[in-house]
Amino acid sequence: MAETVLSMARSMLGSAISKAAAAAAEEMSLLMGVQKEIWFMKDELKTMQAFLIAAEAMKKKDLLLKVWAEQVRSLSYDIEDCLDEFMVHVGRQSLFQNLMKLKDSHRIAVQIRNLKARVEEVSSRNTRYNLISMDASNAICEVDSYMEDVRNNSANNIAEAELVGFDTPKRELLDKINVNINDGHARVICVVGMGGLGKTTLVRKTYESKEDIAKNFSCCAWITVSQSFSKTELLKDMIKQLLGNGALEACLKELGGKVEDLASYLRQGLDQKRYFTVLDDLWNIHDWKWISSIAFPSNNNKGSRIIVTTRENGLAETCTSKPFIYYLKPLEEECAIDLLLRKMGKCKEDMENDKKLKNIVTKLVKKCGRLPLAILTIGAVFGSTHVSEWEDLFKQLPSELESNPNLEAMRRMVTLSYSHLPSYLKPCFLYLSIFPEDSEIKRRRLVDRWIAEGFVRARVGKTIEDVGESYFDELISRSMTQPSRVNIEGRVKSCRVHDIMRDIVVSVSREENFIYSLGDNVPRTVEENFRHVVCHGGKYPTVGMDWSRVRSLTFFGERPMGPGPGHPFCSPQLRMLRTLDLENAEFAFTQKEINTIGLLRHLKYLNVWYAKGYSYIYALPRSIGKLQVLQALDIRDSRISTLPIEISKLQSLRSLRCSKSRYYEYFNLDKPKDFMVETLCIPMIFTPLVDSEDRDEIIAGLHMAYSSRWSKSRGVRVPAGISKLKELQVLDVVDIRRTSTKAIEELGELIQLRKLGVATKGATDKKCKTFFIAIQKLSSLRYLSVDGTEGSAIGTLEWMGSAFSPPPQLTSLKLYGYIGEMPDWFGSLTQLVKLFFCRSELTEGKTMELLGALPKLMFLGLINEAYVGKDLVFREGSFPGLRKLELFRLYQLRGVRFEEGTSPQMESIEVQYCKLTSGIIGIKHLPRLKEISLGFEAKVARLGTLQEEVNGHPNPTKPVLRLLEGRRFHDLGEVEGSDVQVQATEPVPDHAQEDSQEITLTSTASEPVEPNNEDA
Repeated sequence: MAETVLSMARSMLGSAISKAAAAAAEEMSLLMGVQKEIWFMKDELKTMQAFLIAAEAMKKKDLLLKVWAEQVRSLSYDIEDCLDEFMVHVGRQSLFQNLMKLKDSHRIAVQIRNLKARVEEVSSRNTRYNLISMDASNAICEVDSYMEDVRNNSANNIAEAELVGFDTPKRELLDKINVNINDGHARVICVVGMGGLGKTTLVRKTYESKEDIAKNFSCCAWITVSQSFSKTELLKDMIKQLLGNGALEACLKELGGKVEDLASYLRQGLDQKRYFTVLDDLWNIHDWKWISSIAFPSNNNKGSRIIVTTRENGLAETCTSKPFIYYLKPLEEECAIDLLLRKMGKCKEDMENDKKLKNIVTKLVKKCGRLPLAILTIGAVFGSTHVSEWEDLFKQLPSELESNPNLEAMRRMVTLSYSHLPSYLKPCFLYLSIFPEDSEIKRRRLVDRWIAEGFVRARVGKTIEDVGESYFDELISRSMTQPSRVNIEGRVKSCRVHDIMRDIVVSVSREENFIYSLGDNVPRTVEENFRHVVCHGGKYPTVGMDWSRVRSLTFFGERPMGPGPGHPFCSPQLRMLRTLDLENAEFAFTQKEINTIGLLRHLKYLNVWYAKGYSYIYALPRSIGKLQVLQALDIRDSRISTLPIEISKLQSLRSLRCSKSRYYEYFNLDKPKDFMVETLCIPMIFTPLVDSEDRDEIIAGLHMAYSSRWSKSRGVRVPAGISKLKELQVLDVVDIRRTSTKAIEELGELIQLRKLGVATKGATDKKCKTFFIAIQKLSSLRYLSVDGTEGSAIGTLEWMGSAFSPPPQLTSLKLYGYIGEMPDWFGSLTQLVKLFFCRSELTEGKTMELLGALPKLMFLGLINEAYVGKDLVFREGSFPGLRKLELFRLYQLRGVRFEEGTSPQMESIEVQYCKLTSGIIGIKHLPRLKEISLGFEAKVARLGTLQEEVNGHPNPTKPVLRLLEGRRFHDLGEVEGSDVQVQATEPVPDHAQEDSQEITLTSTASEPVEPNNEDA
């Protein structure tokens, strides 16, 4: 009996094994089939993307083509999603893992079958209705006529009212033209500015200035350069205007109409003439190179002039040198108001007598960005309606820009700028409509998000970050965005989008189902499927939105209410989400919410930094390791003190910003007895008497206190295995004291690291030495911050020693902690641009000698007893590149002195909480000085003398002396015992000297702003 049972069992087991093997073979076949179909999908996606680029080039699309392009675009998005699903669930897994997850393979196989059916249907629909009919030559003609129509519309509109505010720009432009210099090669002058700013109008007014131009040049020409101009027709036009109509007829009769013959004839005719030529609205560098090389003689020394108008800074810099580039700015506010009133049919007296009119005019000028074209076009709309309707009309302005025919010129001007963008820049620019009107958009944040969305493609020899940075710079260069913050190196750190530009781009985004904004007044039904959603508080629509297709979710304002992805944020509904950004939300992400973050397998960008305070997150869940494609993680100012070991699985991670809050609002760690009493009272926080938000904060604070051993450091503990993050470029901030020696060693293996921040207070000598060795291996490191302090406690950085060999590419260095005598290795920082010391207690002597020899140093900040010498002396020949000096709470310092031949680039000196009994001496030796700022508790001997030196400074633009308080507050007068003898003068009264360069500030800041070194 037993043998029979055993035989049956063996038979059943064998049968089961055979079935399992057959099933595995079937599934393996399915998996191989899925992989083959993926290649088909990739090829199909490339073809679709090529078609969409070609369709976008058509400026005038018939309705059928537009509809079909929308269908192709939607299908291409779904194919991208399918490819992403494959990579996350199949492509990155081992064969064994794939066999264990056959459900995912089945699901993706079904998706591919459905997508192939849709591809075939969309293709047959095109055949059925003959949708595609794109002729390249027709497209060029459409572009030319479109451009000409816009230009004429713009010129006519501006001609309707007498422009104000152009007298100063005209005079400044004439200074650059300088008609009185009548020898030398042709001078090229470029006028640069965004569309609608009045470049053409300014140059036209200058061109028609008979007393300046006509009498000084033998021939003149105004040439309008279209985007796709005819070379033959352009040369004919130049010959006709510069040499005369008879010359053109003779040329055509003798030589014909070949480009080479026309160009040769033109050059010969201009060889001995002093000509003045305007090339209006030049769009690209290639066109400039062709025109300049073929149309103008190279050996003409008559002092000719060529004026170019363009929107592109890069083109202007190619055409000529910076002294001959004129950057046209928006109108001054008073001029803008005057122009708007004229267009409305009102005058200043009307505005002064009517507060409502004054209010609407002020808001309109701001809305128009003081652009002449915008003011005139919008002013015309308001001028045609009754004053009582203006307030409502202003509220409707964004929609009016879309529908009102009177605003067509402005809309078409902006649309033209957008249409002219290269295909790779268009989604990047549309993406800007996510951000609220007039908001400042950080370069680093924007580029990281572009990369996460797949808008940026790496190029040979460049990192994907470098390419993304070039996109940002190109949008600035094309005047599509406006710089809002520029660092000391001239690099734009953040930008803004002009209000009118943004309104129209939002319209384009909505038309293309690209971005949808959820606000308080949105409809309850959404029919389209949007890929990017931005929430401004309020309630979600409950019908129609397919959240499974959403790729980015951005929050502004208060926590959203009602159903939607915000409850919870990490929902299976959002399975394709790539970007989750709460930086500008007015609510904090909670621990409960981040515990489910592992559900978002496609997440590439996660920003839960609570910019308005400190978040209540105190731990990253282990499921964070499932986010295999995550590229950027920002958890700054959280209560997280330790990163889990699963962080080492995120091998696509490029940026990890993880600074910890150092504040314990509900606990006093400096008084252990009080802390114990507070801890014993913890059960009370679970009573209904405690607000839920306060409860979350208390719990988070407790976790942070215990897990960090009551540390006030801003650093977090990183685990062993951190060296697996080979793509990591930003890591900020690491707590060296609580991080293991092995993990510290591994920091030296992060060879792509560009920015590193560490906290070293309390770390053992062994760990400091290990870190000391590790950072010397980081050859790509550019930004380094080492904080040896903790709260008010001052630590030492002496462990950095004299044998330190700093990374060769280091451009920014921040050191917090005691150093004493300056180590010799500072002399090797030849690439350093920014240097910031805090509590370093640097001594006189070697400090200024070593720092003064750094060739590229532009910023020097000495904060909180960073320097303990009595005098800060800038010697002859030292600090060749220094532009800004900040001195803050240097209680030992008595005087600052500049010798002749020092700091030739110095522009700004800022002093706070210093008592300079010897004064500030020798500013006359700083040829480029722009300002001296005396802030909180900044007191200086002989302020009157300093004021006289400012007023008599050799810099033609004249520097200013900025005072936070009244003159008597900052002036120490004559101070006995001063070892610097300067002739005394009486202090100038506060109310005196209207022509003085003094400006009194009203800032209330009490702490200095540290240099912003964000590079990613």
